[in-house]
Amino acid sequence: MRKAVWAVVLLLVASLALAKAPEKKHVVIAVGGKSLVVYLPLTVAERLGYFKDEGLDVEIQDFKGGSAALRALLGRSADLVVGYFDHIVRLQAQGRDLEGVVLMGKYPGIVLGIQKKLAGEIRSVRDLKGRKVGVTKPGSSTNYFVYYLLVKNGLKPNDVSIIGVGGASSAIAAFEKGEIDAISHVEPVITTLEERGLLKVLVDTRKPEDTLKVFGGPYPAATLYTHRAFVEQHPETTQRLVNAIVRALRWMQGKSADEVVAIMPRSYYQNDPELYKKIVANSLSMFSATGRFPPEGPKTAYKVLSMFDKKLAAARVDLEKTYTNRFVEKALTKFGK
Repeated sequence: MRKAVWAVVLLLVASLALAKAPEKKHVVIAVGGKSLVVYLPLTVAERLGYFKDEGLDVEIQDFKGGSAALRALLGRSADLVVGYFDHIVRLQAQGRDLEGVVLMGKYPGIVLGIQKKLAGEIRSVRDLKGRKVGVTKPGSSTNYFVYYLLVKNGLKPNDVSIIGVGGASSAIAAFEKGEIDAISHVEPVITTLEERGLLKVLVDTRKPEDTLKVFGGPYPAATLYTHRAFVEQHPETTQRLVNAIVRALRWMQGKSADEVVAIMPRSYYQNDPELYKKIVANSLSMFSATGRFPPEGPKTAYKVLSMFDKKLAAARVDLEKTYTNRFVEKALTKFGK
């Protein structure tokens, strides 16, 4: 009996010895507006301890927009970014080899809305000419969304003034004060302003049918991405990060808004938990169930971004290098398909 027990113990010790250790245990992830609903899976993974379960010490740095988070990655003060897939495509054209390793958002969830009091003057995107439009930060995906809509409707990117208004609380405040005529943003900003009777929606991508109508195809959104060199040099660390995010996405499937909100920091709902629950309930369908990138998604992103980015349109971008599903497939063997 003792021999059998010792055999099991030795087998476990051998297995642990063979298990790969993460090449980098302390990992810095930059995000452009952590409390924004589109990035909820990141907070879920953090709050439920999934990064720690993977043996990682993850530090999350919060910025006012995706472009600022991207700068942290390019400046090497962050190892990875949770941001929109747009940036990977545009940076590929500039010779920056970035790669998405897990997809969190199936569609953008970005909304272009106007001051309700201006509804008589601004009836369409064309009427935005000469107006001030708020975005999270110039150069962020909320900014790209505006540029795309302007060009699609016969205008030029410089036909409006782009104003950076930051994340949830500062964006809401800027809109309430009338500092901007329109806003391109995500939840919880949009529903909060709608509930206060201040905003009228012009263009919406919070649902799959709206995304297809606006972009003409699937559009990958919130993504965990980094330099390809980081992935090659830290494959085990990358795998563990993807494991945590995929586990969070799997946990979110079938959960009620009450269950999701229950693990969020109180600061996320600004003393109005019922409104926040409503926002989360309306947003849960936007998150990927698996973390996989759809093969047609990068093509849609490239087509959309090329409409207003002449350098990108003239560049040759290998879209297959903008993402990989290999880490996600491995994670799904642990947490279910």
